[in-house]
Amino acid sequence: MSIIVSSISQGILWAILGVALYLTFRILNFADMTVEGSFPLGASTAVAMIADGVNPFLATAASLVVGAAAGLITGLLYTKGKIPILLAGILVMTACLSINLRIMGSANISLLDQKTIFSLSFLNDLPKYFDGVVLGLIVIAIILSFLIWFLQTELGQAFIATGDNKVMAAAFGIKTDRMTIMGLMVSNALIAFGGAVIAQNNGFADINMGIGIIVIALASIIIGEVAFGDLSLNQRLVAVVIGSIIYRLVLLAVLQLGFSTNDLNLISSIILALAMMVPQARKFLKLEKVLHMGGKAND
Repeated sequence: MSIIVSSISQGILWAILGVALYLTFRILNFADMTVEGSFPLGASTAVAMIADGVNPFLATAASLVVGAAAGLITGLLYTKGKIPILLAGILVMTACLSINLRIMGSANISLLDQKTIFSLSFLNDLPKYFDGVVLGLIVIAIILSFLIWFLQTELGQAFIATGDNKVMAAAFGIKTDRMTIMGLMVSNALIAFGGAVIAQNNGFADINMGIGIIVIALASIIIGEVAFGDLSLNQRLVAVVIGSIIYRLVLLAVLQLGFSTNDLNLISSIILALAMMVPQARKFLKLEKVLHMGGKAND
């Protein structure tokens, strides 16, 4: 039972990344590679500050700032420097590797015997792994509430319009470059925040902890969409959270079959690939059914 609770806890915490990436991947219609740099950037910033005696909540808040800065640089490279978004993200992601090493001073930092946001007294009274579930639900509820409110504002609608049709949005007077930069800043701020939270939950930050996290975030989005089909924008954000939990439970089931944890990145890629092929398979089966019914009608 505890291992299932642990997986659910991880699913909720990692859902922060899925929800954050949704802003760029689904609304702005591009996959931002900056996330593989901003995630460990937020983790290293928070953990280094906590190790130096800074209040863990202040250190976690600092991760939002550094993540937004990473998103801002990517946005400026893309909109003002005219560098393709994929390359702009890779450039910032690569730069973050050196920055993270400078922040931590080593390849990793442990939080052993340090107080974190998971050290709150009411969390310590909970059964094992339930602290991650409770705090994760609180955090993700706040993030979802903010995003749902924001996307309904005039600024949020302009942001959505930019992703829907950039040319038409510009014709209506929307500053599309600003909307793109804003989206990258908000997304990477939340990604870095997620890195800070997960690092504290794990008890350490590592220079390589960002490798492959875009696949994990994409898996949450795709699985949520495949599992629930047509949904409103607000419902899709909630579906991403559920998709993240489903993804973690699927990983748990695969590991229980005897696969090594060293294969997690490979397994994650396979799960994502299969999830992305499900809609196409559904269309194919639906077409086959229509053709079959048409054949019967002709007979």
